[in-house]
Amino acid sequence: MGQPLESTASLLRQVSEGDAQARERLCSHFLPILTRWAHGRLPHYARDLSETQDLVQAALISALDKVDDFDALREGAFLAYLRKILLNNIRMEIRRVTRRNAHGFADSELEPTDPEASIVSEVIGVDVLERYEAALMTLTDKAREAVMLRVEFGYSFPEIAMATDTPSANSARMLVSRSLVQLAEAMK
Repeated sequence: MGQPLESTASLLRQVSEGDAQARERLCSHFLPILTRWAHGRLPHYARDLSETQDLVQAALISALDKVDDFDALREGAFLAYLRKILLNNIRMEIRRVTRRNAHGFADSELEPTDPEASIVSEVIGVDVLERYEAALMTLTDKAREAVMLRVEFGYSFPEIAMATDTPSANSARMLVSRSLVQLAEAMK
């Protein structure tokens, strides 16, 4: 049997104490999760020098540089924090490329018809994506984390229970179900 998993809070504490190995373990845990989540979120036209992997790594580095300021209330809180940083990095990259294209520094055939377009927004629609993001903000922190872990990161209910300090997988399932109902109501 393998080693027991370390909690994110434990790893964050070790990282803030200067433990380079804990920093490496934290990165190796979250890098594939964030990479899967970010896939398709950076529009094709915005991929010049920046690739999704670069933005993911920058988000991790940014979060770890501010680890002393982060209060890990629950295991899922750090992933939600990383998601927010990564989403902001993607938005900044889109703005950077759009500004550069507007000033004539890029080929005109690379200019997007919709500066916010990404594979995700093209599939579900920009307006639905914006309503989803706004509706997420109406949920409690714990509910928001549970929904993001399930819907966006594909966590199982036992994993969500552990990440949100919920007593059981069934409690996590109920938390996600109720939160999704609230989310749908907020999106109307």
